[in-house]
Amino acid sequence: MSQAAVSEDVVREQKSDAEIAGELPKLLAKLREAHRRKGPPDEAERLRWLSRIERLMLSNKERIADAISADFGSRSRHETMIAEIFVTVSYIRYVKENLRHWMEPERRHVAFTFFPARNEVLYQPLGVVGIISPWNYPMQLAMAPLVCAMSAGNRALIKPSELTPRTSELLAELLASQFADDEVAVVTGGPEVGQAFSRLPFDHLVFTGSTAVGRHVMRAAADNLVPCTLELGGKSPALIAPDFPIDTAAERIIGGKLFNSGQTCIAPDYVLVKEEQVDELVASLKAHAARMYPTLVSNPDYTSIVHPRHKARLEKHLAEAAEKGAKLVPLNPAGESFEGSPKLEPCLVLGATDEMSVMQDEIFGPVLPILPYKDFGDALDHVNDRPRPLALYVFSHDERTVQRTLRDTTSGGVSVNDTMVHFAQDDMPFGGVGASGMGHYHGREGFEALSKKKPVFYQARVNGTALLRPPFGKTIDTAMRFLLGK
Repeated sequence: MSQAAVSEDVVREQKSDAEIAGELPKLLAKLREAHRRKGPPDEAERLRWLSRIERLMLSNKERIADAISADFGSRSRHETMIAEIFVTVSYIRYVKENLRHWMEPERRHVAFTFFPARNEVLYQPLGVVGIISPWNYPMQLAMAPLVCAMSAGNRALIKPSELTPRTSELLAELLASQFADDEVAVVTGGPEVGQAFSRLPFDHLVFTGSTAVGRHVMRAAADNLVPCTLELGGKSPALIAPDFPIDTAAERIIGGKLFNSGQTCIAPDYVLVKEEQVDELVASLKAHAARMYPTLVSNPDYTSIVHPRHKARLEKHLAEAAEKGAKLVPLNPAGESFEGSPKLEPCLVLGATDEMSVMQDEIFGPVLPILPYKDFGDALDHVNDRPRPLALYVFSHDERTVQRTLRDTTSGGVSVNDTMVHFAQDDMPFGGVGASGMGHYHGREGFEALSKKKPVFYQARVNGTALLRPPFGKTIDTAMRFLLGK
């Protein structure tokens, strides 16, 4: 399907944002009433739900790729197949394989003083989960939280990004083809809809996006005491220890940085390298970028910047850095002009300082500052002096260096000797810490995060709890002396 066809076929006439925002309470009420009326879904029903999501992803993968590419201006089809389709389907299959075990009541320890009673924890659906998904991976970052929500037995209301309207409309169409509107519903629209959405009294709210917007979402959710899972971002560093081969590190760092043209929340944001290795690193980064992307402007493997506003923001970062004394090193092997293109020329930044915006804000584009250090401890101090990142990448074959880094830094997640691939591990939780987010999804943690862990105490027919009720006497005094010691 051509991008023009996507535009005509997927984007439909919308109601005004005010009208959509006004309908949100009714949509939520319908989902909540269905949850109460039908009760918690059993394992078979949840598996059916998950299979529907898997089926719609696989049977519509080309439509999804075309819609996302149309929204971006040009989005690598292979990047979509890897990051949107494969990652999501792989996770669905993992959840389906493990759901029965996760749903089983969990036996817990009982103190001997309460024998022969028993304890267990039940995993109960919360009810209705709200999901606010971003534009950078518009299908995967809507579907993965939905998989967590539905595996836990919840219904869901989804608000996708207005920056990818074709994909958002396709998401709504595909989910409506597989689910009743009291199981899953999608609402589209701009910031006014997003603000109204975040004020709804959900049973849980999952937000993926920037730290700045995350603060507003959490503030709005707090009025209804809605618990939040916030998947945010930050400046994720790559630390190259002196023992690690520079060429190997460069290949893996630039591969992660230029995937989706750097528009990934866990993309390496900057690199810390031994000062005498800077020139070698720059040469290797240029060589690997040229091998991966011999051309850029018309290369279908190199993705566009999603919106002119975002491209202008990145160009402003670069211009300001140059004005303040940084050296810009373009990664443009064919020497192409990017004038009039939605794509941005990849660029290394040497000599960046904290006074430059490129070192203050999450970059979210194909721009990579290189920072030298004298001692590896200085690199760790640099990371620890700043807000905790969503991801951290350490390159070292020395186990002591790796363990020192893991022990002395705090981040949402880590890949050792690679970038970004920790996100795709199905049995691992994913989430930030501090300014990079709170809470987890993926793995069992996603199921648990959107379940109520209900503790249940089962009293035995014969028990000694009568001692705990008045009138108290010598028997309880003797028991307390025995239990507490003299």
